[in-house]
Amino acid sequence: MIRVASIQVGKVVTGGDPKTRDVTKKWWASAFDKRPVEGSVIVGPLGIDGDEVADHKHHGGVDKAVLCYAMTHYAAWSELHPELQIGPGGFGENLTIQGQDETSVCIGDRYRLGSAEIEISQPREPCWKIARRWGVKSLVKEVAQTGRSGWYARITLAGTIDVGDELILEHRPHPDWSIARAGQALIDRDADAAKSLKALPELSDAFKQSL
Repeated sequence: MIRVASIQVGKVVTGGDPKTRDVTKKWWASAFDKRPVEGSVIVGPLGIDGDEVADHKHHGGVDKAVLCYAMTHYAAWSELHPELQIGPGGFGENLTIQGQDETSVCIGDRYRLGSAEIEISQPREPCWKIARRWGVKSLVKEVAQTGRSGWYARITLAGTIDVGDELILEHRPHPDWSIARAGQALIDRDADAAKSLKALPELSDAFKQSL
């Protein structure tokens, strides 16, 4: 069963050195550091109530309303970086998902989740804030190399969700375009793949621009 293992929200915090070139210490304003919530949460077009966004140019919005991440990845990260004691929410996700990862989620998938409905819009493009959060310069490269990026979803029907809720697949229009394949197409700069991807109406405009 595919289910929500945990739910996280974050508040914008600021800090760091505005003069340094060290990515692990540079100044930032971010809500990357997500914390678990108890009980049900309300989700709408712009995400979970109470979850903040600092950089509206690159994060948040209708196409990136919630960030999802595979629960199974945390065992691999703990093995690679036991010093971090990293767990759910550690990669800035709102929803930690049990029973699903980038290879089994596809662009345009639509899921019933609690009383809400979500639609998968794009892979997460890893950025420097992952390294900043954990103080490990290599993390962004490691995320890209392993494909453990996470994925974004838009909210197609507002409602409430809770930990333990099952994700019930209602529609899969593009079974050939998993999140993993779409993310690899961006890395490879594959022109043919990019052309095919851009034709998918459910793919976010931001990811089309990246392609």
